[in-house]
Amino acid sequence: MKSLRQFFVFLLVLIAGLYMMLTFVPASRPYLAETGLLDLLGIEVASQEPGSSGRGWGGGGPSLVVTAAVSQETLADRITAIGDGRARRSVTLRSNAVGVLTDLNLPAGQLIEAGTVVALLENEAEQIALKQAELQLENARTEQDRVKRLQNTGAVSEVRLRETELALQSAELALSQAQFDLSQRRILAPISGWVGITDIEEGDRVSAQDQLATITDRSEILIDFRVPERVVGKLDLGKEITVTPLGMRDLTLTGEVSAIDSVIDRASRTLLVQGRVPNADDQLRAGMAFSVSLTFVGDPFLAIPPLAVQWSSDGPFVWTVREGKAHQVAVEIAQRNSNSVLVLSEGLTAEDVVVTEGVQTLREGGDVQDANRAGSVQSGAAPSRKTTL
Repeated sequence: MKSLRQFFVFLLVLIAGLYMMLTFVPASRPYLAETGLLDLLGIEVASQEPGSSGRGWGGGGPSLVVTAAVSQETLADRITAIGDGRARRSVTLRSNAVGVLTDLNLPAGQLIEAGTVVALLENEAEQIALKQAELQLENARTEQDRVKRLQNTGAVSEVRLRETELALQSAELALSQAQFDLSQRRILAPISGWVGITDIEEGDRVSAQDQLATITDRSEILIDFRVPERVVGKLDLGKEITVTPLGMRDLTLTGEVSAIDSVIDRASRTLLVQGRVPNADDQLRAGMAFSVSLTFVGDPFLAIPPLAVQWSSDGPFVWTVREGKAHQVAVEIAQRNSNSVLVLSEGLTAEDVVVTEGVQTLREGGDVQDANRAGSVQSGAAPSRKTTL
């Protein structure tokens, strides 16, 4: 009894499965009919009229498909690298002389102009030396004038005149030295930029070459990054780059290549490149990490929708429709994008259309009806059986 019940359950499941297959997979009807299973179960397939909407291998009518036009796009080789940013110029202020700071003008974090006096050292001794040099110069000039007047009377020899000229030149050199020594007691800003944090105060004694502060010109940020050697021949000065600070993902800036190294690193097979990004809004800082992107435009390729690409044992292919007939064309994939696939193919042109939906029922040379022109998708005929299901 139990075995009989299991047999009836199996038979019902089989009939239900066949019904579903006949209803939703019209292409399976000829195969099932050839096996004789439909006759065994008392199910017959309803015949279709020549003009009916049957599709597939045994439908008798054109296959209803959705197509898309083939277009042309340019192959883009996109390189992304991580680079380190540094200021356009950065100068470390140092003292060239030994002394006590009497005046200090280094506002941390503030912008100063080039030529601004940022520090003064005690300079009493240098001022005294300058006055002494000025007196010596004045005395030398007076002596030279007196000797020249006496020379006209013949009371002064040529040797004496030469001695006064040398004395005058020595006095002028002594004055220049005194002026230079006094200038060394003033420290000027060599560039315009932003002052870094400093830990010195007025009254501190500094020695020669002591670091006072750092002035940074960050009107532009220079970014050092590396690119693979395969794009070396495509790099040029001034090429546009897209820059995103890793700490500011919502900020995207545009810059350019400002320098290209001359040697490829043998270990990494990469080339060092320097980019330049304007920083007019002062949003960037030296030392930041950046994501740098470069796009190299290549040759034009045929572009098709991703759904059009099919696969077989021979590789990728597409179905194209020509004069209402389906034709299988082999393609070679060059690049996958988010909305398209760039391909190479000898049998495909930019004037063709490819099938994106309905490829399951296509065969080489089979009739095809484009749903875009038909206006609506027609369903296949429902199967019938000797006793109504």
